[in-house]
Amino acid sequence: MASPPAEGLNGKRSAQLRLVAQVARLYHVRNLRQREIADLLRMSQARVSRLLAMAQEEGIVRTAVIVPEGLHPDLEGSIELAYDVTEVHVVEVTSAESIPVELGMVAAEYFSDSPIEGKLVGFTSWSTTLQVMARELVATRGRGDRAVVEMLGDLGSPDLQHEAAQATQRLATSLGAEPVFLRTPGVVPDPGRQRAILADPYVARTLELLGRLDVAFVGVGPADTHGPLLADDNFFSAQQLRAVRDRGAVGQLVQRFIDAEGRCLTTELDDLVVGITLAQLRAAGRRIVVAGGQSKHAALSACLRGGWVDLLITDLATARHLDAVAGTGSPTR
Repeated sequence: MASPPAEGLNGKRSAQLRLVAQVARLYHVRNLRQREIADLLRMSQARVSRLLAMAQEEGIVRTAVIVPEGLHPDLEGSIELAYDVTEVHVVEVTSAESIPVELGMVAAEYFSDSPIEGKLVGFTSWSTTLQVMARELVATRGRGDRAVVEMLGDLGSPDLQHEAAQATQRLATSLGAEPVFLRTPGVVPDPGRQRAILADPYVARTLELLGRLDVAFVGVGPADTHGPLLADDNFFSAQQLRAVRDRGAVGQLVQRFIDAEGRCLTTELDDLVVGITLAQLRAAGRRIVVAGGQSKHAALSACLRGGWVDLLITDLATARHLDAVAGTGSPTR
């Protein structure tokens, strides 16, 4: 820290700035308290305070915010502003393959420090990333009137279905809540099968709860087979997915499709899904997405444009992509 050159300054001004610089150095470099500086220089503490304020006004002391390595507040703020989203957290990951695990662990850390509020918490239990979050989340004291509600029926093999049920149970246990399972196929072969399932009283109760969610952990993916799922594996067929992509689908939210601007894309596949509707998801109090990776770039951009996300936790490469394409369209709500 150096005082400005005295050249060109009159004697009184030069002496004043020299004193300002001396006080600033004692305070900021030697870490003396204002009382100690006052005693050392035989002046009042009020005058020390005034001289420190003058040091900032004169540019003798400049405040700089040094962002720790690995944090990206400017990028996060740019995405928040571009898409009108409340909160974005960008995570540096070690590899593309580790994205689900690392994002899930960061989400668990975040929600351990900032507990999840609300009585009804919707959960996409088949999401690998959210399964990691549920496993790593630090338990909080329960309220006795909370529930964690699965937002989609079963997908994939029996092993995947078992892992999904365990994740729901873990999250409920961590929150001190009751788990509400949706133990039906998430995608059925025909509308008649869906109507029969929806008539089940347990299913009907769960779906009614999905219309009153305080928080929703939303599963996001491309309009294609993804994650551990296989075509026809209690899921849409490759032909069905190709047809919805031809109609403009770029992503899905809990198996409901959206276009590039985040608009709902109504298709015949809606009559095959047992789970939350986009209307119910829109009504949720807070929608949280923990997702990343190149395969989800288009889907995440569409989600943000459509106003489907309140809190996003994603990887650095995905965040840079979202920031880069933010100016190619207008976010809608």
